[in-house]
Amino acid sequence: MNREKKLLAVALLYLRRKRRRLWVHSTLQRRRQLGEFHRLVLELRLDGHRFQRYFRLDCEQFDRLLATVGPLIARADTTYRQAIPQAERLAICLRFLATGDSYRSIASSYRTGISTVASIVPSVARAIWSSLVANYMPVPREEDWCAIAEGFRQRWNFPNCMGSIDGKHMVIQAPPNSGSAYHNYKGTFSIVLLAVVDARYLFRVVDVGAYGRQSDGGTLANSAFGKALVAGTLNLPGDHLLPGAEYLGAQPHVFVADEAFPLQRHLMRPFPGSNLPHTKRVFNYRLSRARMAVECTFGILAAQWRLYRRVVCLTPRNVEACVKATCVLHNFLRWTTRDQASPLPDRVREGREAQPPGGMLHLHRVGSNNATREAMRVRETYTSYFCSALARSPCMTCTAGNSKALLRATHIL
Repeated sequence: MNREKKLLAVALLYLRRKRRRLWVHSTLQRRRQLGEFHRLVLELRLDGHRFQRYFRLDCEQFDRLLATVGPLIARADTTYRQAIPQAERLAICLRFLATGDSYRSIASSYRTGISTVASIVPSVARAIWSSLVANYMPVPREEDWCAIAEGFRQRWNFPNCMGSIDGKHMVIQAPPNSGSAYHNYKGTFSIVLLAVVDARYLFRVVDVGAYGRQSDGGTLANSAFGKALVAGTLNLPGDHLLPGAEYLGAQPHVFVADEAFPLQRHLMRPFPGSNLPHTKRVFNYRLSRARMAVECTFGILAAQWRLYRRVVCLTPRNVEACVKATCVLHNFLRWTTRDQASPLPDRVREGREAQPPGGMLHLHRVGSNNATREAMRVRETYTSYFCSALARSPCMTCTAGNSKALLRATHIL
């Protein structure tokens, strides 16, 4: 009897199932004649400026990216239909990242199915990440950290600085049955992009996918980068003398961050409070100048890829893929614009891991953020260095645009 009921239920479901009226809708059958890629994009290639504003890549960069990503996103033709070409699949993904439009609007303009766009965007985004990360966001080695520190000393007047750290919330639609895990302090739902940026606005390490309700300090503690920083497995260079201050002894290389992060031996945060003495205010000013690198990078990223200015209605896993793709494309654009094929020479890239430390790593409990005495001593040493007369020597002077600001910080505050 139970078997007969099951068969009857299956038969009813089959009869009630909505039959597909058309295999391919009539508006989609003329994609190769009237689709946006086959009409507008071909015309935009005649105007490089408009092409760059449309895709955020110029024609040469688009072709170079297609040559790298193409083999990973190619699909074979079948007896039922012709596959969408590699260039068109890449164009659909880049257009989504550049605008943040809905799948429905992109499907209408490119004359493809909505489900087709929904499968193309995350798959191409993952292909972009996997094909570019080894060359344009490799895992830093000791010599790379030293080069980054030299860049911060020359450009931001902060010696022994290996990068600027901060987190950025990517606003998403609340996932089903997620509770308050993605609800952040701004009242929206988001995942967090934690990034380490060098002095030239390049991403060196990214960690994407943390819950929006976590603080930046908790996100760092739960990330692979934060764990490696605490464990001492990041291949950081040894302690080094500060320029012109040999009497202070060798000091550790540090990362700079804001108040949301903990104070550690290799992680400097500003002194808390507003009514601070002159020396601490000078240190906060110098640290804030160095931390501007990550703020400027996030601004460039959001201006380039308008996906960050929308509420993204995708699953967290697909949003993570899109965010990673925009980060590695950011590095790709900055290096190719300077007519450089890769940020690292081949002899340095040999043996690199294919992916930097990152991903969705969550712990059930976050450890204490109490500052150790060693970390406080390091911060006091940097404070003394910045407030000394040596901090205004030629090796540490500011650029012309910031010299007046430094004088105000050191004499008027």
